[in-house]
Amino acid sequence: MRLSPALAVVALLATAACSPSEEGTGEGELTTVTAGVIPIVDVAPIYLGVDQGFFSDRGIDLQLESGSGGAAIVPGVISGEFDFAFSNIVSLIVAREQGLPLAALTNGVTTAGEQGADFGGVFVPDDSDVTGAADLEGLTVAANNLNNIGDTTVRQSVRADGGDPAEVDFVELPFPDMPAALETGRIDAVWAVEPFASTIREAGHREIASNFVDTHPELSVAAYFTGEDRLAQDPELFDDITAALEESLAYAEDNPDEVRRILGTYTEIDEEVIEQMVLPRFPEQINDESVQTLAELMVTDGLIESEPDLDALLP
Repeated sequence: MRLSPALAVVALLATAACSPSEEGTGEGELTTVTAGVIPIVDVAPIYLGVDQGFFSDRGIDLQLESGSGGAAIVPGVISGEFDFAFSNIVSLIVAREQGLPLAALTNGVTTAGEQGADFGGVFVPDDSDVTGAADLEGLTVAANNLNNIGDTTVRQSVRADGGDPAEVDFVELPFPDMPAALETGRIDAVWAVEPFASTIREAGHREIASNFVDTHPELSVAAYFTGEDRLAQDPELFDDITAALEESLAYAEDNPDEVRRILGTYTEIDEEVIEQMVLPRFPEQINDESVQTLAELMVTDGLIESEPDLDALLP
């Protein structure tokens, strides 16, 4: 998820967040809350939370709206279009460094933590000479967005394998275009997450690094977040939202079959792929140490100029 340079302008022009509406006038009324999400595996818990009544049990009518990525979702939270949303950790750190007052509520998704069996990885054609991440020096690697969670963690895989990440050429390519790009040799390697990782594996391509695991074995990849002003405006509502999110995450963590079931309701992923794909983990709490690791890597790689104030971002 890439942040647009126009975000700074968005922050200056954004109006105050709108108060949530209420349905009905009597006892049992629900407060309508809108969340910005991306239609990917990572947000299965929040859909399960709606499905299982974890939000409605707390008086919340949660409306989920799909966005294309950070360029739409982050300013949507700042302007009040969304009460809260989902984003990867690197994008949230960059946004705060750009002056956008964002605050994380809960964890979103975490690495599965197993080398060669994570929900994302780095892939090369089966006949490639590349055997490890260090061999990517001088080659072209595709990521869905640049200066983001993907290339940041792939650089760490290269570094951990003894290579120089500065010698890797990253290019932007949508996930759905990656299998064909590998097949035709347009690029040398790709970083992909599920369900695209399973599609790439099925096509016979080879995984040479688990970049999330190489970065931290308990890496918090993404989080649910809101704006500081919105949080201060209605703290009791956000206590309920956070509690419902945590219950949703715990339910997803304990019920992988339910995760696979709910995917069929909000994505167009083939059922066979859903059954075979590697699922991420969904712990309730953000792993602060892993976020600190990401922040340090972002400084090293020049995404941000200095170490960020993570206490202001993390719950």
